[in-house]
Amino acid sequence: MQIDLTGQHVDITPPLREYVNSKLERLTRHSGQVLDIHVILSVEKLRHKAEATLRLNGGNVFADATEEDMYAAIDALADKLDRQVKKHNEKLNDHHRNEGSLKNHV
Repeated sequence: MQIDLTGQHVDITPPLREYVNSKLERLTRHSGQVLDIHVILSVEKLRHKAEATLRLNGGNVFADATEEDMYAAIDALADKLDRQVKKHNEKLNDHHRNEGSLKNHV
């Protein structure tokens, strides 16, 4: 899994990069299908925004979060992505499970 980190109006410091990497590494627990992640961190006045696009086998997942603190925005982003990846996997698994059960009933 490759994480591409971009900053708009914010310097990407090594501790910030490590924090993003550690938070997004947990996404691989739910899905080994994460190909790459593009993360954009931006600051506008007092709003710190973190957004990310995950490229998965079978589609893309996008999420963003805006908070007063960059680390809180990254936490919220990781939580949103985690939920979306779980939901994506459930859709894939349920889809195939339903096909099999329909064949058995017909």
